[in-house]
Formats: sequence, structure tokens, C-alpha cells
Amino acid sequence: MMNSETAPLLTVYYDGGCPVCTREIGFYQRRRGAGRIRWVNLAHCTDEELGSGLSRAAATARLHARRPDGHLESGARAFAALWQALPAFRLAGRVAALPGVVHGLEWGYRGFLKVRRLWRKDAGACPLPDNTRFK
Repeated sequence: MMNSETAPLLTVYYDGGCPVCTREIGFYQRRRGAGRIRWVNLAHCTDEELGSGLSRAAATARLHARRPDGHLESGARAFAALWQALPAFRLAGRVAALPGVVHGLEWGYRGFLKVRRLWRKDAGACPLPDNTRFK
């Protein structure tokens, strides 16, 4: 049984088939506080590990994070949630979550997603769906 000391602060779903994504998540996994985050590698997880409301196609298309209450964040909002969960990035996460800032970050993230398709293709990973709309 998990208590408030051991329950994950956040569950992060990342694309283990993307070399850039894997490297970036590895960076976060080495930070203080990362042990309180549940890291789900989409290249090795079961559909049940995705939980409700998250398909594999959607999870692979962009970063997702599930808060302890079950609420899903995606894209720039997921990064803001991740940063808020890591002590060294907490302030950046709070700033990133501000309405004008998160929209600007989302715009940049969408650009990254277009380039990421090239890396995934080179890595021999399955093609990405086109569903990258902002929620």
C-alpha cells in the first residue's frame, strides 16, 4: 500500500523509441526527486500501464503526464508538471504553467514534434500519428 510519502507525484509517459526523448528523460531521471515520479517507457509498457483516457497512439505522439488525481496533461503542460515535480526545476515549472508562457512553449514543442519524426524514422521506430493538437 502506498502512502503520501511513497505515492508517485506524477506518472510520465515517454517515447522510448525516440533517441532524443530517451536521452532527455534520462536527464530528468538522474535529478533529485525523480524517484517520486513513475516513468513509463512506451516502448516496453503494456496497454494497462497507460491507464484510462490515454491510448498508445496519443501517448507516443507527445509527452503525457498523469497527476495523482488521474488528470492527464500533454505537451508543454506535461513538461510544466514534470518540472514542478523536480525540486531543481520547480520554479521553471511554475513559470512554464502560466497561461501565456505555456502557450508559447506549446508552439515550440509542436515544432520539435515535427523534427522528431525524422529521428524516429532513422531509429526504425514505428511512424507517429498526426494527432498533435493542443488541449
